[in-house]
Amino acid sequence: MTALDPRSFLYRDSLDPDAARALTADALAKADDGELYLQYRKAEAFGFDDGRLKTASYDTNAGFGLRAVSGEMTAFAHANELSEAAIKRAAETMALIDPSAGAKAQPPRSTNLHLYTDADPLDLVPFADKVNLCQTIDAAARARDPRVAQVSVGLSGTWSVVEIVRADGFVATDVRPLVRLNVSIVVEQNGRRETGTFGMGGRYLYDRLFEPAEWNRAVDEALRQALVNLDSVAAPAGEMTVLLGPGWPGIVLHEAIGHGLEGDFNRKGTSAFSGRIGEQVAARGVTVVDDGSIADRRGSLSIDDEGTPTSETILIEDGFLKGYMQDRLNARLMGVEPTGNGRRESFAHAPMPRMTNTFMKAGKDDPAELLARVKRGIFAQSFGGGQVDIVSGKFVFSCTEAYLVENGRIGAPIKGATLIGDGPSVLTKVEGVGNDFALDEGIGMCGKGGQSVPAGVGQPTLLIGGLTVGGTATA
Repeated sequence: MTALDPRSFLYRDSLDPDAARALTADALAKADDGELYLQYRKAEAFGFDDGRLKTASYDTNAGFGLRAVSGEMTAFAHANELSEAAIKRAAETMALIDPSAGAKAQPPRSTNLHLYTDADPLDLVPFADKVNLCQTIDAAARARDPRVAQVSVGLSGTWSVVEIVRADGFVATDVRPLVRLNVSIVVEQNGRRETGTFGMGGRYLYDRLFEPAEWNRAVDEALRQALVNLDSVAAPAGEMTVLLGPGWPGIVLHEAIGHGLEGDFNRKGTSAFSGRIGEQVAARGVTVVDDGSIADRRGSLSIDDEGTPTSETILIEDGFLKGYMQDRLNARLMGVEPTGNGRRESFAHAPMPRMTNTFMKAGKDDPAELLARVKRGIFAQSFGGGQVDIVSGKFVFSCTEAYLVENGRIGAPIKGATLIGDGPSVLTKVEGVGNDFALDEGIGMCGKGGQSVPAGVGQPTLLIGGLTVGGTATA
């Protein structure tokens, strides 16, 4: 194994591939499934604020997670040390698991698919160039408009090498880059301050973010949103028609609906979608998929964290529930195939069913015609924070850019609008699906069970009838 081989970060002084396979076979002899998950990760982040570099961080970590599964029982141990001795200590925990009377689980199918580069984005660009990019963006944003009062730039990147080793001899390796750029601009006029933000990223190298056309687009969009918000009026309150824009507004779909379609909640019967395969759960024309196999996307993975190749999983098709997102454990207990959605935050976490890139597919409606249908309502183009009850799908989302709509025309921008509802009901109130599908720009993070992983969202323009809007003005 050469020093240039990414696996050399996993197998160094006190661990080699043969030993890892032998230790795994011994540790999981009584289990019907499980794996040794090895990981090396490096990460950096730059924060540019008030015209100067405020923060710069760099860290590396490595370790393993060892998991044994027997029936519904799971034994899991981890350590931030890649050595035979540490794995042997972890194997003592695996020995506590009850032997399974069932058949050994079959390994994942192998794949040669690579959805992103193996190259390390952190080492390919000098430190000074990254700082200079932040400084250049800051200067460009301030030069755009005299009302710019504050600019914040965030640049970050990670590079991770993971290997899944199974007791049956299956071994799979994945090398994962991830970069992200965020621009936030505060504008001030007549004593009023408003903010606009824009970000982009994915599983590629920094060179795409360093393209002037790309970072200038980030500046322009953040500034545009901030200036729009300068003219915003108080948001109305009440139940009204809502038009969601394409792309990032798919975050509502992700949170309010996506989590309820993950296998663990449905196996346990705690999701609003439990036991409803084959039923109509959404308006006709609504098709929702999870697809981790899209090249270079933030939520994509060549293989998931159990070694299963990712693919397109149809969740809802033309309004009818077709399936759930599955990891290996829940798929086996539900008698279905895993879908490549077994994900974990790091070696210190056991995998669970998680979304990758979850989105609603394009429909046939003209977005302009959908707008013309709105007599009184709001058009929501961008969202910030939100809260969701995963079991019920009830949600509250804050709009960061939204507009009044009257008689089919977009009116004044509004401030303080929140969307309130529950995912299962929202799906049934979809009255139109646009033909302008778009994925988000690559900034999403998804939280579940104390773990955070990068994820993607997307949708076309969506017309929803009768959604509650929270605001400060009377509708």
